[in-house]
Amino acid sequence: MADYVVRYGSMRLLGVFSARAKDEFERDESVIVRTKRGLENGTVLCVATEQAIANLPDPTRGHILRGMTAEDESEITHLQNNSSREFELCRKFVDQLKLEMQLVDIEHLFGGERIVIYYLAENRVDFRDLVKLLAAEFHTRIEMRQIGVRDEAKLLADYGDCGKPVCCNTHLSEMPPVSMKMAKLQKATLDPTKISGRCGRLKCCLRYEYDTYEELQRELPPIGAEVVTRDGRGKVINQEILAGQVLLRMEDNRTILVDAGEVLSVVKAAPPQSKKRRKPDRGENSSQPKSRRPQTDDDASKDS
Repeated sequence: MADYVVRYGSMRLLGVFSARAKDEFERDESVIVRTKRGLENGTVLCVATEQAIANLPDPTRGHILRGMTAEDESEITHLQNNSSREFELCRKFVDQLKLEMQLVDIEHLFGGERIVIYYLAENRVDFRDLVKLLAAEFHTRIEMRQIGVRDEAKLLADYGDCGKPVCCNTHLSEMPPVSMKMAKLQKATLDPTKISGRCGRLKCCLRYEYDTYEELQRELPPIGAEVVTRDGRGKVINQEILAGQVLLRMEDNRTILVDAGEVLSVVKAAPPQSKKRRKPDRGENSSQPKSRRPQTDDDASKDS
């Protein structure tokens, strides 16, 4: 029995799914799977090797029932066509009940076992009456799922400033923390409008090369250090990390740019920075609302 890594659901969840011994699937092949939530459609990414499973943060388990048929595709199209009507009806009930929440998206599972409502809210919301109205209308289980602004982008965003599909809706399986320190080290513009993604938080791609920048920076004399070169003695006032160069102010007040290899020795280390109590970085990303904990399935679900 072969195992495959499959992506499924609006939130692009990843899981390891077993197939029958006689079934073989190719990459990007559409399949019907059974998950803990019910019957869903998904996409095969690769064979579930030990290396592939090790790269999954917290994979779910399930079974691949079959490859997608023409009837399955027709049913998915039907669900997609009805999604806008379901969304508007849910919004009508939210307005009617005067609930302080913002609807983001609705996910109707392929098998019809449940409908998942994704929403944003600053505080805890008592949506029991909303669940009753929706369950009576759709005759299925209703699950309310509170999400953060980065999850909203994952559901709704299309393309980023780079012209490519947003990372959170393509290859990212988890949301890494990103801070303004990463932008400063890479000498990116500090204009929030230019380094923020579709979610309004710092772009995830600021983290991609951060480890490389840190490694290259360790090979350079630190800012503030006094060094000796062939041209004399000077003080490091800046670093060009990718070029492997440092900007020096020499004893005669000249400013020169030299390769790190031209630095013969460091005669005086940079003064240690005073340690201050760390304040929360306003640029750090968070995938969940900070006001209250997300509501759980037990809080958020109701059988019709």
